[in-house]
Amino acid sequence: MTTNTRCDDLPNIDRELFSAPSAESLDMPADVTHAPRILLLYGSLRERSFSRFAVEEAARLLRAMGAETRIFNPRDLPLPDAEEATHPKVNELRELAKWSEGMVWCSPERHGAMTAIMKAQIDWIPLALGAVRPTQGKTLAVMQVCGGSQSFNTVNQLRVLGRWMRMVTIPNQSSIPKAFMEFDDNGRMKPSTYYDRIVDVMEELVKFTLLVRERTHVLTDRYSERKESAAELSARVNQRSI
Repeated sequence: MTTNTRCDDLPNIDRELFSAPSAESLDMPADVTHAPRILLLYGSLRERSFSRFAVEEAARLLRAMGAETRIFNPRDLPLPDAEEATHPKVNELRELAKWSEGMVWCSPERHGAMTAIMKAQIDWIPLALGAVRPTQGKTLAVMQVCGGSQSFNTVNQLRVLGRWMRMVTIPNQSSIPKAFMEFDDNGRMKPSTYYDRIVDVMEELVKFTLLVRERTHVLTDRYSERKESAAELSARVNQRSI
């Protein structure tokens, strides 16, 4: 296993066991050389937001694995349909969605479900922006943080949304119970099996992203849509919600 040295800011990592996925390690031709582009979304505005802490930890791991990351701050994002899509925060989110080749969604579990903040971000990303589909065929990793015992309600819901957004949701996932015990005063995650699981999830996400990117047009090509004219297809996927 190839040791990766880009983990100076990852004190929980065993460098001898840490490996960054690459096109070569996956026996793929290195025809696309730019770093995998990953957008990370979190679902809480609290000062000590554990979903944000988890996302920041995930971003550090992704960068150590050679990815380029962007974290969207949902503060000031309006409720869906409360503002026009020209709102600056909506435009920022949509541009990041178009830029990305994969995403990480992490939400707290509140009342047995994802937060409204998490859902609002996803609802603002449409299935199509003109001829561009911001999420279709892109990879997705789902995570959640819990205030109490471990639960999988939120990651299960995020998987449903990922399928609806036509994303390639990876098999692995992360659920952190009693998250208030898993992060130190600086918001850094402590060593644990839960931390190791996040490493696994990010490693898997990078692998899937390398395998899928630049090939989404082939993977998402559909017989039914080939039967439609471009105008009919645009009218259908862009129709306003009732």
